[in-house]
Amino acid sequence: MTVRVELDLARPVAGQRGRAHNRWHPEIPAIATVPGGETLRVDTLDGIDGQIGPASTDADVVGMALERPHPMTGPFWIEGAEPGDVLEVETLSIQPAAFGFTVVRPGAGLLGKDVDAPFVVRWTIADGIARSEQLPGVTIPGAPFMGVLGVAPSLARLAELTAREDRLLRAGGGVRPPDPRHAVPADGPAAGTGLRTIPPRETGGNLDIRQVGVGSRLLLPVDVPGALFSVGDAHFAQGDGETCSQAIEMQATVELRFGLRKAAELTFRPRFPAFEFVQASAPRPRPYFATTGIPVGGDGVNRDFDVYLATQSALREMVAHLGSRGFGVPQAHAICSVAVDLRISQIVNTPNALVSALLPLDIFD
Repeated sequence: MTVRVELDLARPVAGQRGRAHNRWHPEIPAIATVPGGETLRVDTLDGIDGQIGPASTDADVVGMALERPHPMTGPFWIEGAEPGDVLEVETLSIQPAAFGFTVVRPGAGLLGKDVDAPFVVRWTIADGIARSEQLPGVTIPGAPFMGVLGVAPSLARLAELTAREDRLLRAGGGVRPPDPRHAVPADGPAAGTGLRTIPPRETGGNLDIRQVGVGSRLLLPVDVPGALFSVGDAHFAQGDGETCSQAIEMQATVELRFGLRKAAELTFRPRFPAFEFVQASAPRPRPYFATTGIPVGGDGVNRDFDVYLATQSALREMVAHLGSRGFGVPQAHAICSVAVDLRISQIVNTPNALVSALLPLDIFD
């Protein structure tokens, strides 16, 4: 059986009658339960909540409300999930909308200071291809994935993350603190203290990892009973880094299946999200296991867009994973150096750049 949640895709997140939200908080109630073995099929709004459409112009970028991203469908109570478990999220299918967009905005993205005027690319999506009159001669093949996938933080983690980001904000970092403007739900504790969805964190969120597409499995540490999983921000295609802060953004219908890796059986529990995927390659498809890292050190200090620290975090996670496979620390470091690929998955979700460390599994006998 499939749990199905439909949205009115003509309405913003505030008009979805409690089926969607745009803040992370453990007290946002689940909208449905996903029993063991069942799949979840849901509609998702685009990452900026419908503020750009087929008739939008460059001038429309100036008036965008930056407090509205990212609408997420959910939360969902995953039957059997408990704190300490790892939630396995398998993407079964993503059905793209017929329209997508990419916004280039002054000040946004890796080279935002080099951009002096807004620019909107309006994409037509059909037959697995995106084309745009704004980029004549350019054809982008589809590789859809969900940009935002995550579970709710516990109240203790919420307090920890809020304090961590407040320290970074006071040090001049690019943090968007809790803000009730355009918050959904608009009342209750989530409106005033819910975490903004811009950066990825330990429990997932705005990951923007293009390898987490159809056929992949995302691994999320569970903080609260039921996990309280949410999803949104579909992308038709994206380059590693998402350098202007947007992919080909779109609405979509996504189908997911869940598994649980129980705490008592784990040999490795990732600190940050991890994932598994198969890359098409010759002479045969190549399976990977990957860890991720954000710029948070072992001391718990969050540093602003520190790619070096994010890379260290991802690599330390991989060393720990290899340890769970029976390799000593020097052995793990050697394997990382000769076989693991490091990718900047995104470098725009302030303040947390995200680096992925990709381990090819076919190197093992």
